Amino acid sequence: MSKVTVVGAGNVGATVANVLAHKDLVKEVVILDIKGDFAKGKALDSYQQASVDHFSTRLTGTDNYADTADSDIVVITAGIPRKPGMSRDDLISTNAKIVTMVTRSIMEHSKNPIIIVVSNPLDVMTYAAWKASGLPKSRVFGMAGILDTARYRAFLSMALDVSGKDIQAMLLGGHGDTMVPLPRYTTVSGIPVTELIGKEELDGIIERTKKGGGELVKLMGTSAWYAPGAAAAQMVASILRDEKRIFPCCALLEGEYGQDGIFLGVPVKLGTEGIVQLLELDLNKEEMADMNASADAVRDVLEVYKGMNV
Repeated sequence: MSKVTVVGAGNVGATVANVLAHKDLVKEVVILDIKGDFAKGKALDSYQQASVDHFSTRLTGTDNYADTADSDIVVITAGIPRKPGMSRDDLISTNAKIVTMVTRSIMEHSKNPIIIVVSNPLDVMTYAAWKASGLPKSRVFGMAGILDTARYRAFLSMALDVSGKDIQAMLLGGHGDTMVPLPRYTTVSGIPVTELIGKEELDGIIERTKKGGGELVKLMGTSAWYAPGAAAAQMVASILRDEKRIFPCCALLEGEYGQDGIFLGVPVKLGTEGIVQLLELDLNKEEMADMNASADAVRDVLEVYKGMNV
């Protein structure tokens, strides 16, 4: 693979491009934004790091979709960001139109790309991109669970005073307050996390994880970008290297977990063809109830989107 396009030169998109360039996996990263000079500036600034940080990936900025031609992977970060007091659901009207337009424009110049959606509300924007693209479900999915587990692991790392490298975790469900962290699947160097931390403290960490995005919006006045950008770049890297890594991603369910026709966070295996396998975990009664509640919340937003006839 030789070309990755990142749509949106804002904080998240620029971080995706910069982190990806530092991995030195791809020949070219194109940053596209309606503000062409802004995209060119972000690309030029990043490329001027190349000789310092020793990478060869070229970065270019543009406002012309023709420059994205023959992209292997496209990461869509375009859309308005969350502001204080705004939920992800409030974003749907504007961002659905943006994501649909972007996807259609990309497809005019790239025949069979893999599309990774980062725009919010994530689960429904991924659905919008899938519908607009006409691509198989294995080639359109969203970045959510990797970010959510990163926050979960960061909070656990701080609470336990251990390296986050040794923490493995899994979350399911929608990207937002209804996500479903799974303590039963959380370990520290193979040790169940429940043996290292009390239930009350762990429950507090889970609640903080669910509201992790909102916490950062309150602190900074806008959405996060370092962790989301790095998470999306990690997905791209697994695809480029055909690593078959298992990540929680927003994928189309067709009967799995008792859900059909919605995009929801579940563990998937990522390789050159996109989603190589979707894994269905054996959830207990409580976990399944939480999963169903999360799916219901996503479906409510999806019905709003469908009613818009974008």
